[in-house]
Amino acid sequence: MSKRKLTLLAASFAVSGSVFAGGLLTNTNQNIAFNRNFAREATIGIDGVYSNPAGVAFMNNGLHLSFNVQNAYQTRVIKSGLKVATDERNRFITPFIFNERNQDAVKTYEGKASVPILPSFQAAYNKDKWSFQFGFALVGGGGKATFNDGLGSFERQISMIPLLLNSLPQELNSIIPLSSKKPSYSYDSYMSGRQYIFGAQFGAAYKVNNNVSVYGGLRVNYVYNKYEGYIKNISANVNDEKVVLSKYIADKAVPAVKNYIGNAQQKLNGLKENIDKMQDSPQKTALETQWKQGQAGLLQLANAGKAFSQYQKLVADKEVNVSQTGWGITPIIGVDVKYGKWNFASKLELNTHLNIENKIEKDDVNFTNGEKNTPHDIPGLLTLGTQYEITPQIRVMAGWHHYFDKSARMANDKQKKLSHNTNEYLAGAEWDITKDITISAGGQCTRYGLGNGSYLSDLSFVTSSYSVGFGAKFKVAKNMNLNVAYFWTNYETFKKTEETTLLNKPVLNTDEFTRTNKVFGVGLDISL
Repeated sequence: MSKRKLTLLAASFAVSGSVFAGGLLTNTNQNIAFNRNFAREATIGIDGVYSNPAGVAFMNNGLHLSFNVQNAYQTRVIKSGLKVATDERNRFITPFIFNERNQDAVKTYEGKASVPILPSFQAAYNKDKWSFQFGFALVGGGGKATFNDGLGSFERQISMIPLLLNSLPQELNSIIPLSSKKPSYSYDSYMSGRQYIFGAQFGAAYKVNNNVSVYGGLRVNYVYNKYEGYIKNISANVNDEKVVLSKYIADKAVPAVKNYIGNAQQKLNGLKENIDKMQDSPQKTALETQWKQGQAGLLQLANAGKAFSQYQKLVADKEVNVSQTGWGITPIIGVDVKYGKWNFASKLELNTHLNIENKIEKDDVNFTNGEKNTPHDIPGLLTLGTQYEITPQIRVMAGWHHYFDKSARMANDKQKKLSHNTNEYLAGAEWDITKDITISAGGQCTRYGLGNGSYLSDLSFVTSSYSVGFGAKFKVAKNMNLNVAYFWTNYETFKKTEETTLLNKPVLNTDEFTRTNKVFGVGLDISL
């Protein structure tokens, strides 16, 4: 027996990634105007405080305010499987079938994330050529993702227990029953994670002339993450009886081996005394050989007894309760150019350097790797956009987002596993049906550089997607507009296959990742 056989039971916890729209950690839906038409990079409006801050300078003089509330709901679905080779003829077994509660060879794990109320706020004060701006929103992460039945990465380790118990030396089984004719396992598991990046943006735009404006500003970001979870009551069928392994090992297995060793050692000690009294003879030589073999056997059993004590810790209940906090500053620059019926704009957000501090209340699975700080950069973002006015009432627009994800530091240098940076392609249209009603719709295509999938795990994953949104703006007063919108995201299913080893046997892990996302929002824009 080796310690390595059960060290794999020590699973780790982590959940990350945005529950809304944008790059790996970036939310772009900071205003309801975006929800009804994603291509806002070159539009002129109060929502431009985020999407096109330079363009806000072309709004009328005065104070402009925007209050927004969104409701977001998302699911994360993972289908996980495990195949273990059993012999050289490429026969295999699927250990998940030993789960006494669900014998499916491929299991589905579903996590749910929701944000009932997500507020955001934008403000701008325009005076002649100047525009002074402020915005507050959840710029990354958001919501709480909960997996009430744990995850496949947890179950893979535990599912190997019946195979391990049935492969232990017969000498141990003769002392204490460990194997079973009906192998099975069970456990209780739960995982939840929440991740918030709050951003307060300050900046000013300057109208160089009637056609060109520029912007400079910064965003102060505050990060708060919270992870909670457990693995409890790891049980297995031992000698056709369901037992909680940590208790069984502590109360029966370890004492039984110790008692056996103690009794056997007494017999060997008596044998050694008799041998010492004997004169040299073939019988004495045979007994000495018997004594040496007995001592070697007891040494192996003693090592097994020590290993049992270590195994007891590995199959014991484990909990995680870790929070993380930190802050960082994002420099932002932008430009807007008007040319006839065309408008062009660009914005650059530089990489935000973040080291978040780990506060540990409980960490039985070494979630933080003993580190006081974890890298948690917000990737830089470059946007380009254009808008064309077909008629005074109809406008079309397009945009492009490029997130510098590979340059943003993540825990364990995870960013190096990406094959390329994230790109988003956006398009939309608006139509002023009347002077009081505007309808709009848009689409967004997000392409991540996931490569062979090594970046992904069931603890943290994204997949490429496309989103569709629509909505309307209603003029409810002379200086007041109401925005209403809804959008949803369709995620691709990413299939990942990984060959590795468990119990010194080649195994094949399979995962299928996908998500769903739906957001409804209402906003009120006021000009004073």
